[in-house]
Amino acid sequence: MANPNQDARTSQGRYTRTLKNTERDTEAARLHAHGYTDGMIAQQLHYPSTSAARDGRRKALAEITQVPAAEIIALEVRKLDMELVRLEQLERDVRKVLDAEHITVSNGKVILDPRTEQPLADDSPILLAADRLVKIEDARRRNAERRARLLGLDAEQKIAVSGAVRYEVVGVDPADLA
Repeated sequence: MANPNQDARTSQGRYTRTLKNTERDTEAARLHAHGYTDGMIAQQLHYPSTSAARDGRRKALAEITQVPAAEIIALEVRKLDMELVRLEQLERDVRKVLDAEHITVSNGKVILDPRTEQPLADDSPILLAADRLVKIEDARRRNAERRARLLGLDAEQKIAVSGAVRYEVVGVDPADLA
């Protein structure tokens, strides 16, 4: 029997993934999820061996996880971008509160400073706005950390160190050691 995948070879004789192979491997992954063994999958989908069915199933699963992972990362980055826009608007609103003049009101009446007979300034909205700014900055920091993790910017880096170490004992004549 002729090899059905003969057309799926490169000029160097290596197999390439064709649409037909990809579809068959995807079907193998689906069947495995439904409880089929690799032997049953090989027989039903005409793989040359059980191990070929297993390899095809694994290739399909690897492709399934890689493509959506990139899409999920892009979606999460867009969400982080939208969060930053929302935080910027919130900061503008909070800064308006900081810039406004606030007077103390109690039971619907303006409280006057007894020394100056002018409306008494109310610091509580300013303190609350300052507290809100701190929380906004904290949210921005968490956003940046999340973005760095998603994009792999905080991933550990491997550093190769090579060379030799030479020990020298000072004050000892090498001839005395022999």
